[in-house]
Amino acid sequence: MNVEKYGPWAVIVGGSEGVGAEFATQLADSGINLVLLARKVGPLEETAAASRARGVEVRTLSVDLLDSEAFNRIKEATDDIEVGLFIYNAGANTYGHEFVTGDLTQFQSVIDLNITSQLQLVHHFGARLRERGRGGILLVGSLSGYLGSAQISIYSAVKSFCRTFAEGLWLEMQDHGVDVLELVLGLTRTPAMARAGLNMDLPGLQISEPRDVAMQGLTNIANGPVVVVKGFEDSAEKNSGHNRAELLREARDSARKLLPPPSA
Repeated sequence: MNVEKYGPWAVIVGGSEGVGAEFATQLADSGINLVLLARKVGPLEETAAASRARGVEVRTLSVDLLDSEAFNRIKEATDDIEVGLFIYNAGANTYGHEFVTGDLTQFQSVIDLNITSQLQLVHHFGARLRERGRGGILLVGSLSGYLGSAQISIYSAVKSFCRTFAEGLWLEMQDHGVDVLELVLGLTRTPAMARAGLNMDLPGLQISEPRDVAMQGLTNIANGPVVVVKGFEDSAEKNSGHNRAELLREARDSARKLLPPPSA
């Protein structure tokens, strides 16, 4: 990583485990100081300790992005440092249910985590980067945003929004020295996926490893607006096709093999 452009500090939202922890490790190896934000104190401090061992300064903040004071706490923790890279890695699906029989409050939480909080933080750090005249914004997206999905229709919709937002932001920030990339993930072997109970032992299933995913994101940050993780490019292209009914039914049948039974 170019420390002059993307340092001396990087802020990683969702920087405690999985891909976020790998972002932290690889940035630390490049000599970039870190602010790591996540809810779970244990994994957060473990990742911070591993990064400090690589010789960089690390700040941690245990914060729930849906809390009304989250933005103020993040701002307070970062106002005195020069941020060159902002990574938004929060936004795993927190609620899966058929929409019309689901809980609107829980659906709203999915929207707020993936859209409201992301926009607020990108607006804040993006303005700082624009004024600075260099840096990068990396938003972690999902292949789910290319196609509507039963039981996770809201999650798919917000991920679609995020990709389109990243494309527009990329256009706006180009002339101000700020790179914008949405890194589109397919199925990745993370603790969140394990907690979701996904059947990741299906024969022939394409699965990415967090270390490889993070490396692709950091390597391609100047190659925006959108990069799909290797191995999933064909799926992204296919799911962008015009025969939506056929694509939706095929994806639903595949998901039923992978996902646990839907909640009642």
